[in-house]
Amino acid sequence: MEIAFTKLQGNGNDFILIDEHNSEVIPEEMKGGFAALYCDRRFGIGADGILFLQASDKADARMRLFQPDESEAAMCGNGIRCLAKYAYDAGYVKESCSVETGAGIVPVMMGYADDEFTATITMPTPAFERSAIPATGNGEYKEEIRNFTIYAANTGVPHAVVFVKEIGAVDIATVGPAIRNHPTFPEGANVNFVEDAGSDTLRIRTFERGVEAETFSCGTGATASAAVAHHLGKVGETVKVETKGGPLVIRFGEAVTMEGPAETVFAGVIPF
Repeated sequence: MEIAFTKLQGNGNDFILIDEHNSEVIPEEMKGGFAALYCDRRFGIGADGILFLQASDKADARMRLFQPDESEAAMCGNGIRCLAKYAYDAGYVKESCSVETGAGIVPVMMGYADDEFTATITMPTPAFERSAIPATGNGEYKEEIRNFTIYAANTGVPHAVVFVKEIGAVDIATVGPAIRNHPTFPEGANVNFVEDAGSDTLRIRTFERGVEAETFSCGTGATASAAVAHHLGKVGETVKVETKGGPLVIRFGEAVTMEGPAETVFAGVIPF
């Protein structure tokens, strides 16, 4: 048996996509283990997660994301752009579509300009209350952890947001897990270290829950960081977020949108 896959990336946040639009390819009970095996960068294909594209009776397509620790994430901003690109290229969806995720139905607008694919995602409305993140306690989240002031927001998944003077000076491999696993986050949290670069521009580095390491980019993390900064009055309605893998644009209005690219890297088959 051979399993077809496509490798895609959005700002360096890379994924292996399995097309289950017409039928199941990987049995449900094996999806987590499949992710752990093939996300491995030395003994597998290498990726930050496995995307499963499925049909939906609620939207034009369904996205499921399994991570290297075998957990399933409710939402992924870079992942949904990659899945949308594949679905659009395959003819499953049109330039305007909706995608079912664990965080709800997500509208997507996408297309090509000068051979470059870009998608604009209407993100889940940022939630700041502890009960929605989820986090312990009442009211909006603000805690002191490891001498850092921590804010938090849920943009489909929980995110801690830490403003620092210089993101390059942060030992993310040490500080990231301490915040990610802090007891105030009963389900854990992704951790974003944010530097205010001025002119409505933020620079961020993200320690991702489920990957358990820093990734090149995190779309929900960029959105959460911009949302907290906007909530605190640090930035305006349009925010450029610079990640290791490239920029994303977050806009605040009647809805919160994230705009960024996605790229197909290669395709192949796995003997299985």
